[in-house]
Amino acid sequence: MLNDKVIPFFDNEQVALLRILTDRGSEYNGHKERHAYELYLNLEDIEHTKTKAYSPQTNGICERFHKTMKTECYDIMFRRKIYTELKEIQQDIELWLEFYNRERAHSGKYCYGKTPWQTWVETKGLAKEKQLENLFYSSDSHCVRTNADE
Repeated sequence: MLNDKVIPFFDNEQVALLRILTDRGSEYNGHKERHAYELYLNLEDIEHTKTKAYSPQTNGICERFHKTMKTECYDIMFRRKIYTELKEIQQDIELWLEFYNRERAHSGKYCYGKTPWQTWVETKGLAKEKQLENLFYSSDSHCVRTNADE
């Protein structure tokens, strides 16, 4: 998912993916020289931050998303349909994710009643401004003078 969807999305939007937050599960953590996920992040130059142990509130947004996905997606999907192939489940999940991100208004901390997609579009410029290569340039592309320049 990270390789096939997330990184290409950020590349297409011309926003660098600098850091990723995961829990401390063994699927995400190990020796940087031998663990596949750690190696991949290292190759992509993505900093790996881990949640605090036994503190689900550290990753509260994801915890809330999981609860919403369970109640609004899985619970309904599995009540309405008997799935015979994993491909069918994946298709329905992708349809729900599209709805969740582009149509369903959110009342969360950053969305203020907008969809996540609307929030992304409106704030993408901030993410670009915070990119390291843009830190010392103003919006009109001239170098910002610092005390060291004087």
